[in-house]
Amino acid sequence: MDGIVSDVGVGVKRGSDELLSSSLYNSPNSGMSSISDGTSNGSDSKKFKVEDAPPSRVLHIRKLPNEATETEVIALGLPFGKVTNILTLKGKNQAFLEMGTEEAAITMVNYYTAMTPHVRNAPVIIQYSTHKELKTDSAGNQRAQAVLQAVSAAQGGGMPTSGSSASESALTPAPSPVLRIIIDNMFYPVTLDVLQQIFSKFGTVMKIITFTKNNQFQALLQYSDPVNAQQAKLALDGQNIYNACCTLRIDFSKLVNLNVKYNNDKSRDYTRPELPAGDGQPGVDPSVAAAFSKDSSSLLGKIPGALSPLSAAAAAAAAAGRVALGHSGAGGVLLASNLNEEMVTPQSLFTLFGVYGDVQRVKILYNKKDSALIQMADANQAQLAMSHLNGQKMYNKIIRVTLSKHQTVQLPREGLDDQGLTKDFTNSPLHRFKKPGSKNFQNIFPPSATLHLSNIPEDITEDDLRVLFSNAGGTVKAFKFFQDHKMALLQMTSVEEAIQCLIDLHNYNMGKNHHLRVSFSKSTI
Repeated sequence: MDGIVSDVGVGVKRGSDELLSSSLYNSPNSGMSSISDGTSNGSDSKKFKVEDAPPSRVLHIRKLPNEATETEVIALGLPFGKVTNILTLKGKNQAFLEMGTEEAAITMVNYYTAMTPHVRNAPVIIQYSTHKELKTDSAGNQRAQAVLQAVSAAQGGGMPTSGSSASESALTPAPSPVLRIIIDNMFYPVTLDVLQQIFSKFGTVMKIITFTKNNQFQALLQYSDPVNAQQAKLALDGQNIYNACCTLRIDFSKLVNLNVKYNNDKSRDYTRPELPAGDGQPGVDPSVAAAFSKDSSSLLGKIPGALSPLSAAAAAAAAAGRVALGHSGAGGVLLASNLNEEMVTPQSLFTLFGVYGDVQRVKILYNKKDSALIQMADANQAQLAMSHLNGQKMYNKIIRVTLSKHQTVQLPREGLDDQGLTKDFTNSPLHRFKKPGSKNFQNIFPPSATLHLSNIPEDITEDDLRVLFSNAGGTVKAFKFFQDHKMALLQMTSVEEAIQCLIDLHNYNMGKNHHLRVSFSKSTI
């Protein structure tokens, strides 16, 4: 057990890829230092180190490439919320970025500590500053302020009110609201919904058409405003959706308006949910279409440090904006904390986390039974589970999920009784993603009140299922069988109830060797 307890208090180490810990959520309001972050260019000799700084809405960015622009620095922060100020120190390859809220800054640091941010393909370091706000000399920082104003206008859909000549030189006008997107190295499927989730961080996505040309998956995507297209291209071009693959190549299209005839898996007009699905294509539920067309700001979780639960495989990182998963050496081990130690078991964690990847091992910590280490099959699955489950309620407690510094979960020595706290699931038949190219990869959704049930025996009725799920705790609000009665949607009154039902009833034996399969659905009934 040596060293495991230190996982709970991992700090942010300068120049290292150590990951943030639960200290993000309960940071001490310790005394501020009078030293300037700007003078500590890589020197660790200061008595008070920058990495000891408590959360602040001002962030210190180091190791920027010489040619990095203010716009690129601002683009690092935009997906997490409003950027209110910027100061660049060109000679030191550093910058300070002030976010609108401390919550946005915490979310940004939490994300970028797990996934190293890149500017012009160079890794950069982002930490909390010892400053609580940025006071910049408007004369000396005029260009940066003009860029910030232009970018803010792009985010808000308005136009800059002053300094427009400097703004225009920083951001040349976008030729079209339509982007042409090509995906290179497409080792994993990329769906229309994945693209919508990623690109909606930069403005309202109105229409998407996907197609294959020259054996490459491509898409045309239309924003409501060309400035949104400009921002998306700036932030996303050359980035990877998944780790080291599915690279986005983005250009402006010559088209200025897309004509979408059908709403289905290949094309979507979010402004016209009533369009038909077309021949042989699955249609889009109107409520789902309406949800997608709403303001995308709801995608980022409201819990400090929590990334949004997203409705597409591994788009968790993507929706946070800078989608490159230039991996920071983190393994596939997660640390879950604030668990209900009276209720939680390795099996319950296996079932819940197994929705987002193949859980290999689970260890509830012997000396801290409200915390557990969960080893996923790979780092992508760990990232996916963390972004979907951090901040969710399990057994009446809001759980925290962060990446662990451990590369594997150790099994207890042979003959040692650890009270069943550690379990090896390596050869479990219940892994959802063992089969390459499985449809399960395309059906990964955030925890929701609506559950998708499959493998239902023919003789089971709606009443049977309503009783079964009511007994698991909670109230069944709505139910709908699919045509063949082998699948159904079942809606509980809350997400927490649905999580409880999934834990209790996934793989439930319905008789005649029919084991019920339960997963979260993106639909509502």
